[in-house]
Order: sequence, then structure tokens, then C-alpha cells
Amino acid sequence: MEITLPNAWQPRAYQQRLWRYLEQEGPRRAVAVWHRRAGKDEICLHWAACAAMRRTGNYWHMLPEAAQARKAIWDAVNPHSGLRRLDEAFPPAIRAAIREDEMRIRFVNGSTWQLVGSDNFNSLVGAPPAGLVFSEFALANPLAWDYLRPILAENRGSALFMFTPRGRNHAWKLYDLARGNPSWFAELLTVEDTGAIPPAVIAEERASGMSEDMIRQEYFCSFDAALPGAYYGKLLQQADDAGRIGRVPWAPDLLTHTAWDLGIGDSTAIWFCQIAGQEVRIVDYYENFGVGLDHYAKILREKPYVYGEHLLPHDAQVADLSTGRSRLQTLAGLGISGRVLPREPNIEDGINAVRNLLPRCWFDAAKCAHGLEALRQYRCDYDAERAIYSARPRHDWTSHAADAFRYLARGLPEPQRSQGLRERYAPPRMTGGTWMSM
Repeated sequence: MEITLPNAWQPRAYQQRLWRYLEQEGPRRAVAVWHRRAGKDEICLHWAACAAMRRTGNYWHMLPEAAQARKAIWDAVNPHSGLRRLDEAFPPAIRAAIREDEMRIRFVNGSTWQLVGSDNFNSLVGAPPAGLVFSEFALANPLAWDYLRPILAENRGSALFMFTPRGRNHAWKLYDLARGNPSWFAELLTVEDTGAIPPAVIAEERASGMSEDMIRQEYFCSFDAALPGAYYGKLLQQADDAGRIGRVPWAPDLLTHTAWDLGIGDSTAIWFCQIAGQEVRIVDYYENFGVGLDHYAKILREKPYVYGEHLLPHDAQVADLSTGRSRLQTLAGLGISGRVLPREPNIEDGINAVRNLLPRCWFDAAKCAHGLEALRQYRCDYDAERAIYSARPRHDWTSHAADAFRYLARGLPEPQRSQGLRERYAPPRMTGGTWMSM
């Protein structure tokens, strides 16, 4: 039985430029910033079907979270045809087997296609991908692309990034890079460019309570609209406008305090800061996953800082069932004496503590880049149907840095206490050939 791909589908007029680029031979790199309901996942699925049959390999369709992939893609039905989108893009004639539990399809030529999440990119196993789609890349963990980029390059694979803006974050930076690179495809399409969403629909959204920021973001692809639901976005923008995000060198004569979010089978995040009068200088940030506490102790030893207090969450003193030791005890054995903060009675209090602290903060833009990105993206979800925001923050890749910074805001020593700590922990100095305590 012969079948033509793409299966019973043709790109819409505004999708054709991207489709022609993707159909060319060789590794592809494409960044498409399209408005809501422009058919972003649709074109990606049909491209994957064609690419998988043309070149045998593994193809991943990556959403920000693996948990949302089943509802958003695997079980999704085309309202116009009543068919599953997967059945339209991957007709039975090209499928050899389906693994429902893994959301994976194996094709008759040996290729595979799988739905995965950028929230667990470090646990993905198997042969490297020949094609990779980042769906809603603006919401994805930026470390996922950093991790997968060399693997894809070695495999001469293609990558397609589809998203609607979420501020000037990592996705904007990639789009800006693509615009200046002739080998990349870059395109931004608003509703005015495509005509896919009638003005009456947008007027209805506005009348039902959708904010102007949300409309500018979702339908007009504005990178400058405030991120809906973001806790710290405006305060960080004010810091940037005031020149408090840039180069912030560490001062050797000041103690460096750290604040940790300790992950179990997850990322651990650490902020490094110094206190100079009323200024809080955020001089460094570190995050990693899949390694033990000895790794983080080594990282701290390798940095040039003289440490004051190490602020740890309340669960640091909970004993591990396998060892009988708490992480507080393990860190102490590695030379890191931490101060455990009390349990947070209300996360809103911690969020307000951060809001009160941020106007005093100066950030080193280079060393804190990933942490700053997480703070900008840290948000609560918006329920479009009920036009309300959720009561609690969204738990995703931004949570590690945001939680650690909340501990920093709650436990940071005041200037007077910091001075006392500096006198207590200050390193010795040499005078007249003799080491003396300061």
C-alpha cells in the first residue's frame, strides 16, 4: 500500500515558508515564534513523519513537562476532523508498533518518534535523536537545549523550536541569534500576519477578562509584555533598568553567604551573595542534578570565596532512611556547617520576603544567568476559562532557583550580624612575615 506524506495535509499559506526550509536536505535549525493557535504542533508532527521516513533515526517531540505531553499531544483530537492528531500525522500504514506507556511510536523503517519533557531531559535514554522539536520552548528548561545541543550536532540532527513569547528570556535570545545566522530559519508571525484568528475572537477574549499583556503576548507575539502570573518579573526589570544587573565582582574582604535548595533525585540550586551595607550583591549561582552532596562541597571549595553562613531548608535535617544520616550531617562531614531555616508556614510570606529583598539586590548577569532566568519565569498558572490565577506557584524547572532565593530572603543576615560574622570567619592575614587573625 502506497501512502503520500504528509498524510492528507498541506501547510497553510503562512506555514509554507517554514515547511520549505524543513524539507531541505541536511541538518536544520529553525526558530518559529507564532501566535496562539497558529498550528505549531501540527506542522511539527507532519514534519516528523516525513523526516522519520526519509532518514532512519529517533525523533523527539519535547514539551516543557512530560506530564502535559499526553493531554496536549498524545490524546489530542483535531476538532475539525474528529481524529487524533497522531493518527493524522502518523497513519497506520507507516507504524509498526505503539507503546502507550512510553508515548512512543516505532515506524516500519525502524525510526521512532516519542513524546518527552524538558523537565527530565537528563534522564532520557536510548540512541541520540536525529530530529528534535521543542514545543513551547519559551517555557522549557533552557538547560535541556544546552545538554542536547552537542549530542544533536554529533548526530547531524535537526532542531525545531516553536513557541509564543514569554518575555525576553532564553527563547528570545535564541530567536535573536537565529535572526543573525544565515544558516538558521527565524520567523515571527502575529495574528495580523496570518489572519488565522479573526479580530472578533480577540475582542471576545478581551471582553471575557483576558489582560492586555496576555493579548499582546499570545496573539501579537510581544516579547515586552509582562509575563502573566510572574512573581518577580517587574522587580527584576526595574533592577535591570537601574543598572543593578550587570558585572558585580565579588569583594575579597566580604564574607560570601549561600542559600540552598536541596533536591532529592532533582536539581540542587545554590545562590552566593555578599552584604555591603544595605546592598545585597548576588555574585554567583550554581545548579546541577544527579550528583551527590560531595560534588557541591567540591564546587564551594574551588571558588575563591570566604564563606559565612550556609542557609538550608528545614528538610535538610530529616534523616535519610537508607543511611540514617541527614543531609545537614552529611554536609557537616564535608566541611559545610549549615543553618537550617524553620519550616515555611506560608509560601506567600517567603515570596513577599523576596519582593522586599530584590530592590536591595545587585546581580552578576554572567554568573547568575540561569538563576536570573528562573526568577523571571517563576510564576503561577493562569486559568483562561475562569480568568483567575492559581493560588500557588507552578512547580517546574524554575522552582529550584526560586526556592533557594526564597530561603536567602528569609535567612539572610542583617548588615550588623553580617559584620559580626565577618569578624568571626575572616581569613588570617600576613603582617611582617607572620600570619595573624583579623
